[in-house]
Amino acid sequence: MPFLSFDAYNVVSSLIVSLVIQAVFFAIAAILVTDKVTDLSYSLSFVSITLLLLFLERAYAPLQLLAAAIVVMWGARLGGYLFVRIHKMKRDRRFDGIRENPMRFLRFWILQAVVVWLVMLPQTVLLSTPDPPAPVTVSWIGILLCAVGGVLESVADAQKYRFKTSEGETSGWISSGVWKYSRHPNYFGEMLVWWGLFLTALPVYEGALWLTAVGPVSITLILLFVTGIPPLERKYEEAFGDDPRYQEYKRNTRLLVPLPRSR
Repeated sequence: MPFLSFDAYNVVSSLIVSLVIQAVFFAIAAILVTDKVTDLSYSLSFVSITLLLLFLERAYAPLQLLAAAIVVMWGARLGGYLFVRIHKMKRDRRFDGIRENPMRFLRFWILQAVVVWLVMLPQTVLLSTPDPPAPVTVSWIGILLCAVGGVLESVADAQKYRFKTSEGETSGWISSGVWKYSRHPNYFGEMLVWWGLFLTALPVYEGALWLTAVGPVSITLILLFVTGIPPLERKYEEAFGDDPRYQEYKRNTRLLVPLPRSR
């Protein structure tokens, strides 16, 4: 299964598609000085690349259809949730002091395009593979991980949204539901989805194609160390760091993996 003979074109094409989508939404966001399309473009990029490869490559083998369905369902759910959330919030505080500066704002969109491309690499390879093998045991394990991760992420998002809409954006921190066992269960769910998708496509990897592991590794590192957990931890520490109840919650609740409290 030579890497360059069939895969290089789609790897480049998926990057171009991601860049084009981000460029369009960047123009809208910059002209209107709005945050309402930022997260929508993220999930739409995954769905668009998946559907494009699915139909252009006629990737209709069972393994390809399963993986494509997972990405589309994940993207549609996340995009819908984030779109509703930003319309209620009106603005995303991550972009305060950035959205008004087009060049600084543009850097975010370029980074987002590259992240989408990297994370999608396992699926790009799978959907570009002629006649992939039927799902094997590890593929079904991957699909199970995707299901668990998708449900966890959805439940965590729904619980936090209900908390924020009923209690108010600055009322406190959520410590009920799955948030009782993890301070960031939604991010753990998202990691499970992308590691599960990597395992789902395992039967097509050989040689250089194993480098597609950069996809789930990238999203894991980004959520752990860049735009996911760190800014939220700083935000809550600044807002509630003097509250002993928050410090107790932080001490007794796992950072990421939902497990029973320490004590």
